[in-house]
Amino acid sequence: MTAIIQSQDNENVVWHSHNIDKAYRSDQKKQKPCVMWFTGLSGAGKSTVAGALENRLAELGYHTYLLDGDNVRHGLCRDLGFSSEDRRENIRRIGEVAKLMADAGLIVLTAFISPHREERQLVRELLPEGEFLEVFVDTPLGECEKRDPKGLYKKARAGEIKQFTGIDSEYQAPEHPEIHLQAGDKSVTELVELSLCSLKERQIIR
Repeated sequence: MTAIIQSQDNENVVWHSHNIDKAYRSDQKKQKPCVMWFTGLSGAGKSTVAGALENRLAELGYHTYLLDGDNVRHGLCRDLGFSSEDRRENIRRIGEVAKLMADAGLIVLTAFISPHREERQLVRELLPEGEFLEVFVDTPLGECEKRDPKGLYKKARAGEIKQFTGIDSEYQAPEHPEIHLQAGDKSVTELVELSLCSLKERQIIR
């Protein structure tokens, strides 16, 4: 079946609907699809918590996929740099991929700094109401600098990296995240359990 939904760029490109849809895939997997958008400063623990949560969900039998900031720049976004325009395009592409994965019935976890509220809102608007869960991994800047797993803060402080988020480029913290993880004083295990509770409350998992 072909839907009458045309691309903004080409009137000859239309969206094709298929018999196997999101509802079917979700029922098959016994879960509700969603996009868990982990955001926070570099070194906040986004990838660590998202990875640990994915491991726990897999153990419980749920179907997931984790999109990590560094990984997508090896392929999907390898042509992009770190200008404001490229960073925005990076988030847009990831949002579109996450949307497709949610359409496949998956619980999608993403770990990106995504420092601007406007960009995170753009991704939210790609998805149906309740399917985008903003997860704020709230770790104080001082703690992130202590961790500094890649040595990026040290380079930023030395002026070797320009426009580094949290140092000379603004990070706009979420104002009303669906999940607020106070990561500075809790263990990864505790943060995973808090995330699982939130997913159960929203009936994404049982």
